[in-house]
Amino acid sequence: MANIFLLEDDPVVGKAIQLQLELESYKVEWVQSLTDGKKKVPVTAADLFLLDVNLPDGDGYEFCHWLREQSLATPIIFLTARTDEESVVRGFDGGANDYIRKPFSQKELIARIRNQLSDKKATLDLVRFAGLTLIKNQQVLKSGEQIISLNRREFEILTAFFEHPETIVTREQLIERLSAGEEIFDRTVDSHISHIRAKLQKHGVKGVKINSVYGQGYRLEKAV
Repeated sequence: MANIFLLEDDPVVGKAIQLQLELESYKVEWVQSLTDGKKKVPVTAADLFLLDVNLPDGDGYEFCHWLREQSLATPIIFLTARTDEESVVRGFDGGANDYIRKPFSQKELIARIRNQLSDKKATLDLVRFAGLTLIKNQQVLKSGEQIISLNRREFEILTAFFEHPETIVTREQLIERLSAGEEIFDRTVDSHISHIRAKLQKHGVKGVKINSVYGQGYRLEKAV
């Protein structure tokens, strides 16, 4: 079940879209302002963003640009009544993957979402960040042509970081990801991250760092 992040300030339109998507078995996170959107994104594992353009405290173009600045490669679809060429071009130039003009039919919306999620699935196995390449289906981490060996838990932790770069990933999120029926403790997570850091250092990786965020968790960042 895919997670859809919907940014739409109109309560009638937003509710209608939410119900349509939930009938198709999607999970929907719906927010109505730019401010709330930026608060929710770091704690939401979105597979696709649906963005309105006109918002009470900004516009969807600004939010789209902000998402791309967070290094998120998640598909973005604009939903808007703006049909002029300049607006459409601005959306694509800002990092959008698709642009749906209002009014639109339920079938068109679902078809476009499925298309974007299909494209995303095809590329999800390869994730890059600051010179490192994570190959999910092979459970391999590469720095250039070097292969950095990781155990299962280390790979899962690093995958969580790669999926949310420059964003705080809490210990609770990592524990939930690792658990799989096992009891995992904070110190276990800390130990695995220490091992990951040591392996990156051993292979001469200097472009990234895993920073501890006091009282919250960890954040993967580009090294300055």
